[in-house]
Amino acid sequence: MRYKDIIASLSRADEDLRAWERTRAIELEGAITDAVASVEAAREREERATQRAQHWWRMAADNVSRLPWLELDEPPGPSPTARYDWLSRYVDGVKPLYNDLVQAVLQLGWRARR
Repeated sequence: MRYKDIIASLSRADEDLRAWERTRAIELEGAITDAVASVEAAREREERATQRAQHWWRMAADNVSRLPWLELDEPPGPSPTARYDWLSRYVDGVKPLYNDLVQAVLQLGWRARR
């Protein structure tokens, strides 16, 4: 009788473990799907930010291209210390800096611009 009780307990434990594993597998599949979607969204945000940064760089380069005494270097690359949650702050901070550059170039005397 004791043997049958032990076997029944093992059988129940086996069924419980299988049910838990199935539930956990479903949870993990959901987590993986969410992670893949999150990575794709981050990749799209990165691509948009890169395009915007390149756009601003080209505009700034065009503004200073007529200054013979100023040599442009390569466009800046991504900063390894930038925080992803501050992306909108970084992007919003570029326009005022660009406007400052335009004003500085416009305020140069005509001799400095040639």
